[in-house]
Amino acid sequence: MSTDPFMDALQQIVGPHGLVADSADRERFERDWRGNYPGRARAVVRPASTGEVAAVVRLCSEHHVPVVPQGGNTGLAGGSSPDDSGLEVVLSLTRMNRVRSISLADETIMVEAGCILQHVQEEAARHNRLFPLSLAAEGTATIGGNLSSNAGGEQVLRYGNARDLTLGLEVVLPDGRVWNGLSPLRKDNTGYDLKHLFIGGEGTLGVITAASLKLFPLPRHQCTAWLGLDTPRQAIDVLMLLRETLGDCVTSFELVGRATLDQVLARIDGTRAPLAEATPWSVLVEVSETARDTRLDARFEAALGDLLERGFVRDAVVAQSSEQAHALWHIRDHVPEAQRRDGPSIKHDLSVPISRIPEFIETTGAALAATFPGIRVICFGHVGDGNLHYNQSKPAHQSDAEFRAQIPRVHDIVHEQVARMHGSISAEHGIGRLKQDALMHYKSAVALDLMARVKRAIDPDNLFNPGRLLPAEAHHQGDIR
Repeated sequence: MSTDPFMDALQQIVGPHGLVADSADRERFERDWRGNYPGRARAVVRPASTGEVAAVVRLCSEHHVPVVPQGGNTGLAGGSSPDDSGLEVVLSLTRMNRVRSISLADETIMVEAGCILQHVQEEAARHNRLFPLSLAAEGTATIGGNLSSNAGGEQVLRYGNARDLTLGLEVVLPDGRVWNGLSPLRKDNTGYDLKHLFIGGEGTLGVITAASLKLFPLPRHQCTAWLGLDTPRQAIDVLMLLRETLGDCVTSFELVGRATLDQVLARIDGTRAPLAEATPWSVLVEVSETARDTRLDARFEAALGDLLERGFVRDAVVAQSSEQAHALWHIRDHVPEAQRRDGPSIKHDLSVPISRIPEFIETTGAALAATFPGIRVICFGHVGDGNLHYNQSKPAHQSDAEFRAQIPRVHDIVHEQVARMHGSISAEHGIGRLKQDALMHYKSAVALDLMARVKRAIDPDNLFNPGRLLPAEAHHQGDIR
């Protein structure tokens, strides 16, 4: 037993396997994936059941100890790692990783929050079903984290984001009560739909411990192609024409800039250019169909042939096997890792109306180039839903310190363009600690006030992820502006 009654009580709740004591083992829970927000926790606790989560939360509430809920810790906005005060408890859900049930009649799967996204996909596939949420970090990201940040990923175009894929939740509230909102119902019009408070809430209102998720028929046919284009405007035209021709079969539509592709080819072993001739822009497109005998491959190739003939596409390659399709997706999915290996970078996860994506890319790129000569724009993203990952890598002649000194002004230029086009400064990564200042600047006063009121109503002592999403000082203000 230690000399700290609080720590002793924690260990009594979760047992010897539920408390991470070794400093080396704790490190991966105390820093974010990018390493921008290293911290120091009072404790790292890994409960194995909803009951244990509730007991830990009640204990923390009694001792007025802040709680930082954490899933796979793959977040990119600094919202799931502790600060450096040494006062916060990291509550990791990684031991809560069971699939509780699956119903083919209801087309649902009920999973605990610590389930790895890829494992949920695999369990669905084992029952000849599809869980369509898919993103680069799916091998380590957990369902609880995906829901807390309302993750989108690569198939939003057809299936929607995490919010659209969720039927119900089980949530531990800041006072330790458990709200069991798990349900397979598609329609339930009995008042406020409470699950939407916690999806995208970044752990500030409650700890998601389980979820009831939608399943879909497993696609019988799938086609993947890499297209070479001259402009982003052509990408929008291609998307419109493919949807007119193939309808909802268009599953994914990913834009990749030339500088982005070059960075992956230079930094990721085993990658090679999909097309013989380099083009200024590329699109990775995937189409799928669940019905039998649709001749999807013939229809897709005919559509691509028409696009080539009409000059919308300069060149194209269609994957002839699942291995070739995987190789094309390997390029897209390794863009973040390539940029990390390349050196310091400035990240933006934003959305603008799809129709204004070409204008945004042109005007923002010009503004950045005029202010910071030589800056490299790494632009890629889910054009089908308006979400761009619009990042910057440093010029070759600059030192890391010089580049980092430019971060505030780069953010200002990008966010000003987003606001001008009535977009969002965060499309799927969340606010965390990274984007609080921008949120306070660009979100309307009415929206911020409503958010603060909800936070105070559910977490009056501000113990759940304090200082993330909303600034800590906003919690006690009547009007946060």
